[in-house]
Amino acid sequence: MKDSQVRIRIPIHHPKEHRQASLAEEGSGSIATSLQKIKLMQQQPDTRGTLSGGVKPNRRITAMPSAVNSVDTALTIAGAAVHDTRAASPLQVPLPHLRPSAGRAPRWGNRRPWLPFAAMAGVLVLAMAVPALMAWPRQTAQPVPPSSRTAAPAAPSVTAKGETPVTRLPGVPPIPAVPAAPTRSVPVAAEPDVRVYVTSTGRTETLPLEQYIVGVVAAEMPPSFEGEALKAQAIAARTFIARRLLADDTSGAPAGADVTDTVKHQAYISKAKLTREWGHSGKSAELAKIQQAVRDTKDTIMVYEGKPITASFFSTSNGYTENSEDVWAKAVPYLRSVSSPWDKQLAPRYTETVTLSRQSVFDRLGLSRTAIAASTGGGRMPEIRILSKTEGHRIKKIEVGGSIFTGPEIRNKLGLRSAEFTWKAEGDRIAITTYGYGHGVGMSQWGANGMAKEGHTATQILLHYYTGISFAQASRILS
Repeated sequence: MKDSQVRIRIPIHHPKEHRQASLAEEGSGSIATSLQKIKLMQQQPDTRGTLSGGVKPNRRITAMPSAVNSVDTALTIAGAAVHDTRAASPLQVPLPHLRPSAGRAPRWGNRRPWLPFAAMAGVLVLAMAVPALMAWPRQTAQPVPPSSRTAAPAAPSVTAKGETPVTRLPGVPPIPAVPAAPTRSVPVAAEPDVRVYVTSTGRTETLPLEQYIVGVVAAEMPPSFEGEALKAQAIAARTFIARRLLADDTSGAPAGADVTDTVKHQAYISKAKLTREWGHSGKSAELAKIQQAVRDTKDTIMVYEGKPITASFFSTSNGYTENSEDVWAKAVPYLRSVSSPWDKQLAPRYTETVTLSRQSVFDRLGLSRTAIAASTGGGRMPEIRILSKTEGHRIKKIEVGGSIFTGPEIRNKLGLRSAEFTWKAEGDRIAITTYGYGHGVGMSQWGANGMAKEGHTATQILLHYYTGISFAQASRILS
């Protein structure tokens, strides 16, 4: 062996000492030393850089920029040399980024050559499984047979008592409910006809309900009233006739008629008279105003416990309405006494004074001269004394010449405008002053106009004068 050759002595360690040797080499920079020995063995005179033997024991070996190519060449040669001598020697040159931790075998050692192939096989299986999963048939909802469909109940327009109203976030519109398809078509109820007995002609006129309401509003309320008051009157008139039609009530009307055109039921102006006296005499604007009020309230009525109410109304209150039992001897839950202060301010005939003779008063009340003389002790004037008043501030009971009458009786027999009145004797005559006009039960028309002038709607007007009522469609109830 020539002197120029470098001898490499490969130490052979005992298997038990392999771990200690590896740790010692790692601590003293064995990688750098091995690289120098391999470089000398290959005898490359054109090497452009060398590695220092004093490399510090770091986990990762970093070379200077000037020695990058030399390190790459050395690592390649070292790898080949180690591969060739692995079978004969336990010496291995561990790379910094593949160095196993102490006491643990390399994760990707030669003892598991099948791992790369297993990974590739898994990828291929997954690539074939994804399209198969996407093409797999999905379960779809089966259509419900028509016989098992159930229509959802309609939501009530008015929140029932005890229910908590739904709270929605501000600015978020409510989600509209999707109506269920009806199992069968429901025909729309036809507008019913009303048979009205016209007293001026002695004939019965048959016409549609809404056209009848136009004639009633024109007869019952001045067209100069506010639009909301006219709407309230239209709803009240429609409710009155709907109640009679539902009950098939023809009381007080001639045979073949439902109602008359008098205040016994509802005042009414025929279509021919409206056309002749309103349409061609400068009152077409007033007629159009009434027709609009009827159209705006079409098919709307007032109900109590699902049934049309007795929608009584009158002209002018004395400041209050009456309880029904104080006028008709029957208590009705929605005909309660309420205040009505607008009448006194607006009604032109809020008060009216009439003067009657003593004899006329006796005759109308059915009092005999003997009874009056006995009650007055032979005087000329009968004694008049109020016994009680109603909640509506009208006369409930009154004594005249020793006989007791109710306020409505005195009003009807003497032809007074109201059951609230005062009197003053003047010789053989009695001056009686009344307050308001009408029976006082239900809605006051002048009061409704006063509420409308203050900005109240027709709904608010009716809810004030009729206690605890709600609204419904006449077509549904009459069908």
